[in-house]
Amino acid sequence: QVQLVESGGGLVQAGGSLRLTCAASGRTFNSYVTGWFRQAPGKEREFVGLQYSVSTHYSASVKGRFTLSRDSAQKTAFLQMSSLKPEDTAVYYCAIGIKLAETESSYDYWGQGTQVTVSS
Repeated sequence: QVQLVESGGGLVQAGGSLRLTCAASGRTFNSYVTGWFRQAPGKEREFVGLQYSVSTHYSASVKGRFTLSRDSAQKTAFLQMSSLKPEDTAVYYCAIGIKLAETESSYDYWGQGTQVTVSS
C-alpha cells in the first residue's frame, strides 16, 4: 500500500515562495510519474505539473514559476513555488501513476492535500 503525505502549505503574500513536500511510504518514486494538481474553491481540480525521472512538464499557468524535484532516495517529491499570485490559492495534491498524463484518472495514489493561500 502506498501512502502520500503532503506538507508545506500555508499563507504567503503575493510574490512570495513556498515549497511543498510529498513524502511516500511503502514505495519509492522510481519508475513512477509524480503528478501535482490543485483545486481552488468552487473550481475543478487542475493539473499543475508532473515529473518522471529528471523530466518535468508544467501547466502554462505555472511554467517558469514552479519547479518540481525529487530527493536522491526517491521517496520525497518537492514543488517549489515562486512568484506566487492570489490565483495560485488552492489545495495542492501530489499523486503517483505510471502514465505521463495531465488527467487525474491516470494517477493511482493521492495525498490528502495541503492548503496554499496567497494574499494580495
